Amino acid sequence: MKKILSIILLAVAVFGLAFSRPALAADTVKGAKIFAANCAACHIGGNNIVMANKTLKKDALEKYGMDSIEKIVYQAKNGKGAMPAFIGRLSDSDIEDVAAYVLEQAEKGW
Repeated sequence: MKKILSIILLAVAVFGLAFSRPALAADTVKGAKIFAANCAACHIGGNNIVMANKTLKKDALEKYGMDSIEKIVYQAKNGKGAMPAFIGRLSDSDIEDVAAYVLEQAEKGW
């Protein structure tokens, strides 16, 4: 009985691994380079030279509901106010890398 149970558990584990997709991690090192080239002019050090209260600091991201990869990606792609849209200028993966970098830096306190 133990042998049959072991075989079944092994089969379930192998089946589960075979059909699960690992989450792709964003490249924050690449995101830092893209941020420096495209975003730092207005957001150096996580600040905002256009709207001083809407920084990329953790408390501001939380306050304005921008504290997730999805929200930052949306904002970067579509722009808002004085912020230009980067859709078509940066690839989706580049924008995701920048979003991950922004959140990482916010957690570190810039």
